[in-house]
Amino acid sequence: MTQYDYDLFVIGAGSGGVRAARIAAQHGAKVAVAEEYRVGGTCVIRGCVPKKLFVYASQYAEAFEDATGFGWTTEKVSFDWQTLVANKDKEIDRLNKAYIRNLENAGAELIMGRAVLEDRHTVALSDGRKVTAKYILIATGATPFVPSHLPGRELAITSNEAFHLEQLPRRICIVGGGYIAVEFAGIFNNLGVETVLIYRGEKILRGFDEDLRDHLAAEMKKKGIEFRLRCDVEKIEKSGDGVRITCSDGAVFGAGQIMYATGRIPNVLGLDLEKAGVELTPHYAVKVDEYSRSTVDNIYAVGDVTNRLNLTPVAIREGHAFADTVFGGRNIAVDHSNVPTAVFSQPEIGTVGLTETQARELHPEIDIYKTTFRPMRHTMTGRDERMLMKLVVDAASDKVLGCHIIGPDAGEMAQLLAIAVRKGATKADFDATMALHPTAAEELVTMRQKWTG
Repeated sequence: MTQYDYDLFVIGAGSGGVRAARIAAQHGAKVAVAEEYRVGGTCVIRGCVPKKLFVYASQYAEAFEDATGFGWTTEKVSFDWQTLVANKDKEIDRLNKAYIRNLENAGAELIMGRAVLEDRHTVALSDGRKVTAKYILIATGATPFVPSHLPGRELAITSNEAFHLEQLPRRICIVGGGYIAVEFAGIFNNLGVETVLIYRGEKILRGFDEDLRDHLAAEMKKKGIEFRLRCDVEKIEKSGDGVRITCSDGAVFGAGQIMYATGRIPNVLGLDLEKAGVELTPHYAVKVDEYSRSTVDNIYAVGDVTNRLNLTPVAIREGHAFADTVFGGRNIAVDHSNVPTAVFSQPEIGTVGLTETQARELHPEIDIYKTTFRPMRHTMTGRDERMLMKLVVDAASDKVLGCHIIGPDAGEMAQLLAIAVRKGATKADFDATMALHPTAAEELVTMRQKWTG
C-alpha cells in the first residue's frame, strides 16, 4: 500500500494542469486536481477563447461596412452587447464541462476548492481536509496586475471583468501596451466605444519586431484609437457614472471605464509555497529547471506560474512533458525556441522566430526581406489598411531566422511558418516553393529584393 493518498496532486485546473493530470492518469497514476474557480484556466474561461470570440464580434463592424463595396446593402445592421456576452457564456460553459469530462474520462479526481501546501507532500483543502501526494504540481497560472500604490485602483477593471460588463461604456481608457491591451483596444473601438490607450513606453508591444510595432500602431490610429505614449496614470477618481483619470503628462479626462492591461503576475499568493521550501524567482515565479522541477525535488510547476513563455500551448506542452517524465519513464525537456505567437489585434499579427534586433545581436550579417501592400479584399472596399510581411535571414547560412506578418489571417500563416522555421528552412527553400495565387501568403515565397531602407 502506498504511503500517500495520491501519486500526483495538481493545484490548478488550467490548460497545463489538466493536460498533466490526464497524461499522468493515463500512465496509471492516481491523480487529483484542485480548482477553486472553473476548470479550463485563464485561456478557456477568461482569456484567449472568450477574447477571440469578442474579436470576431468586433470585426463584423468593418465587415458590414466593407460589404457595400461588393454590392451588399446593410442599412438595418445593429449590435447588442448583452447577446454577445450571453452567447459567449454559453460557449465557455460548454468548454468548462468538456474539460471536466476529459479529466473524469482519464480517471483523475476533480476537487472543486482551494488547495495550499502544508509541507512538501501535504496539501490543505478549503473543506478542511488534508491529503498527501508523492508528487505535487503547481499549475495556478497568472493573474492580472494593477499597481497596489495607485490611488483609486479599486475603480479599475481588468480583462477578467471586461468579459462580464453589463453594458458597453461610451469611452474607455486602456492602460498598457502589451498584446492584451492592443487586443481589447481593437475590440472596444470596433464596437463603437471611444478608446484611449495609455502606455508608459515609447512603443506598444515591447519585445516584438520593430516593424510590427510601428505598423500596428499606425493602423490602430487610422481606426480612431487615441494613443497617449510615455505616459502613466497617476490617479483614478469616481466621477458620475464613470471615472476621472489624471495622467503623468498633466492630462485629466473622463471615461466610462478604465481597464488595466499592464501584464499578469504568477498566481502564487497564499499558496504557502514557503512551507514546503519552494523557491521563487525575483519576479515571484516558481523557480524550475528544464524538466519543470522546482527547488523541492517532488514539487513541479508548469505554465504561466513559472513565467517562462506565457502561452497556452506552451503550458500544455510543459504539462504533457512533466507527466511523461515523472510517470512515463521518458525525460522530456520542452524546447521554448521558435514558438509561434499571434496577437489578435486589428489588424492581426502572426510571428515566429527572431526579431530583426535579436538576429543582429546573434549573427554577424542579416538580410531583411520586407513588403507592404493592400490586401486584395480591400481593393474594392476602399479601406486604407496595409499588410506587412517580413523575413529575417542569416546571410551566412541563408537560414530563415524569423517571419513576421501583420494583416488578415496572420496567425494562421505563422502556425504553418513555424514548421519551416523550426526545420531550418532557408530563403532558397522559400524561393523554390511555388506561389499559391491569389493569396496574401504568396508574398512570402516571392520576395526577392533585399531591404536596404
